[in-house]
Amino acid sequence: MLFKRREKYVETNQPLNLHDAVEFTLLDPRAIDQDIKTLVNIAIKNSYYAVCVNPTNVFVAKDIISKSSKPEIKIVSVVGFPLGVNKIATKVEEARSAISDGADELDVVINISKAKEGDYSYIKDELSRIVRISKGRIIKAVIETCYLSRDEIKNVCKACVKAKIDYVMTSTGYGSGGANVEDVSYLHELLEGKCAIKASGAIKSPVQAEELIRAGANRIGTSRVIWWNIFQKTFKRQTKLQVNLLKQYQKVILCFWLVILVLEKQLSLKELLKLLVAMMNK
Repeated sequence: MLFKRREKYVETNQPLNLHDAVEFTLLDPRAIDQDIKTLVNIAIKNSYYAVCVNPTNVFVAKDIISKSSKPEIKIVSVVGFPLGVNKIATKVEEARSAISDGADELDVVINISKAKEGDYSYIKDELSRIVRISKGRIIKAVIETCYLSRDEIKNVCKACVKAKIDYVMTSTGYGSGGANVEDVSYLHELLEGKCAIKASGAIKSPVQAEELIRAGANRIGTSRVIWWNIFQKTFKRQTKLQVNLLKQYQKVILCFWLVILVLEKQLSLKELLKLLVAMMNK
């Protein structure tokens, strides 16, 4: 399904390739420029959809990607991260600055306390103001599902739709819980294609990511996906080696058994040689 957002379209069909959905993330406050370079290089090597970095790292990431073999990789940055309790004016300026530095998409943490108070008009207002200055960028609302009841999630999603948000995002990864199939399924049911869904927070395996995609997620935010790829390649290499070793052991055991048959005169030397030649040719 496609839905219109500020004179452009956002794809809400499920990605066919896990890498096409990955926003490879580094939001650690200790990250330095070299860490950002490593993050970007990994994203380039694996053809990830995007990298997600803190506002202070946007310019560095953009510079590296623009000069790389994969300039189409997107830059995602965060606003009001990770608590979401900044004033609206502060969030707007933070968004404006990130866009100026080269951010293609913004993950905006909503004011959770306002959601708990039931002040959904405030959430709509803050998101709408960021959408208005976004110059057509993709805007995602991080709603931190682990802190919200089902009714609160429902009302927050309504505010997101009214604000013309592109994606609803499950978590910052800094809350008491991350993405799970139940929450993503519920968001998918509520949003009905009016907004896409980004699952993020505590996604630790490819199996988990694929389950979230099947539940309705369109994007996966994680800092761990790359290790899945390395593990899978290593596992395949180890499995191939184990199979080859098993074949060698089988040949040794068979040879030993044939020798015993010869010694017991149940097999002639001529027959033994024929069998050994046949084994060598396999």
